[in-house]
Amino acid sequence: MRFCSTDDLRDGTILLRLDHTCEAQPEKRWLPAYRFDICLADGTKIGTCDLRIGHNDKTYIGGNIGYAIDEPFRGRRYAACACALLFRLARRHGMDYAIITCVPGNRASSRTCEIAGGTYLETAPIPEDNEMYAEGKREVMVYRFELAGASPAAIKSDG
Repeated sequence: MRFCSTDDLRDGTILLRLDHTCEAQPEKRWLPAYRFDICLADGTKIGTCDLRIGHNDKTYIGGNIGYAIDEPFRGRRYAACACALLFRLARRHGMDYAIITCVPGNRASSRTCEIAGGTYLETAPIPEDNEMYAEGKREVMVYRFELAGASPAAIKSDG
């Protein structure tokens, strides 16, 4: 797989600064991925996010996108803004949808999925051979984001 340029992943409030890319690891069922620092427009790092390219049984449970916002910056929709930028990159790779999951009870993450335009599909059990199961997680809420066609409206942060 060829990784795309990520220099334009910014929206005026945040920017995604590429940390590294990872090639696929078929023996682990890992897809190619990007890892980013989420930064304010001035370059201040406020969190991280990643995008896994493609779909398989692991991304249905673990998601195509993961995100974490540092405590002092939470509650300002930065994760949803980062998702919107990652959707742009996913479309460049020909993806027509993306999956994001979160554990039940993580209201902040499920709210991020709603703000970013996700459709709740189900609460799915985590298979015993999945790394998340080894971490003690047993279920995930699965959200689907349609990427084909027109780009979704920009998400505004509360920051």
